Amino acid sequence: MAEHTARGTAGELEDGRLLKELETIHRTRHETLLHGSDDALATHTQRLKELEEEYLRRHPRRATTAGRTRTGARARTGAED
Repeated sequence: MAEHTARGTAGELEDGRLLKELETIHRTRHETLLHGSDDALATHTQRLKELEEEYLRRHPRRATTAGRTRTGARARTGAED
């Protein structure tokens, strides 16, 4: 995971860079899962976890969309609690 260390840990990134890295890692996740080596997938998973945890640490009260909650999903499908 040395290539990520050179760019800094998630905690060292400024907000804009953190968001850019999150966008990139989410975009490349599927390709890494399907075609990456076990080591590449493990590295990707660790970096994804690090970046997401840092984002959540900085934004614990981030806005949520009602449709992206359990209650909202149940309302979409007509399922009961």
